[in-house]
Amino acid sequence: MRVLKLGIVEHGVVVAEMRRLQKLRIAGEIPDTMILVEHPEVVTIGPRARKEGIVIPDGYTSRPVDRGGGLTWHGPGQVICYPIIEWQREGEAHVGKIISLIEGWIISALENLGITGRRDTRMRGVWVGDNKIASIGLSFFHWTSRHGFTINYATPTGRLEEISGCGLESQVTTSLDKLGHRVAKQEIHDALIATVSSIGREIDEINDVEETGVFPY
Repeated sequence: MRVLKLGIVEHGVVVAEMRRLQKLRIAGEIPDTMILVEHPEVVTIGPRARKEGIVIPDGYTSRPVDRGGGLTWHGPGQVICYPIIEWQREGEAHVGKIISLIEGWIISALENLGITGRRDTRMRGVWVGDNKIASIGLSFFHWTSRHGFTINYATPTGRLEEISGCGLESQVTTSLDKLGHRVAKQEIHDALIATVSSIGREIDEINDVEETGVFPY
C-alpha cells in the first residue's frame, strides 16, 4: 500500500480524485492507496440521513455523498483517511467484515497512542468511553472502496458536538481532546501507518505533499 498525505484540501476536490483512483485501482494500474487529508468545515450527508430527513443546524456548509451512513462532520482537528483498497482477501467477504477490520485498525492505532478505544452496539465506528470519536462510511465498486473514516482529535468546541448522527443524539460524538487525550495529527498519521497490518496490508511508499495538496498520480 502507498500513502498520500495531502494536508488541507476541499472535500469536493478529494471526492473527484477518489473516484479517479478507484477506477485506476480496479484496472490494476495502481496499488492499494491510503489518502490522509483534512477538509475545511463541511457536513456530508449520506443516503440514510437524506431518507430519514435529518436536519443540519443552521450555519453549516453541507454536501451530499454516496457512502454509507448518515451525517459526518469534517473540519479542523480531524484526521480523515480514505482507503482506496481492493478487498478480496480472506476475512473480507462482506461489508460488515471490512468495517470490523477498519474498526480494529483504528482501535490498534489508538492503543499505540495509549488510548483505549472500543466498539459500541449503538453505531459502527470507534468509541472512547461513552463518546464516539471515529466514524466510518464506505462506498464500493468491484469490491474496491472509496470514502473512509474520520478520527476526531482536536475539533473546534461545539461544532462537531451539535451534529446528530443517525440514531445518536447531539453531544455523543466528540474529539479526543475533549476527553482529556492530547494528541497531534502527525501522531495519529504515524499510528495508523504503524498498525496497518491490522487490515493485512503493509506500507511501501509514503508521499507527503501537504505543501502543494496535489495528487502525485
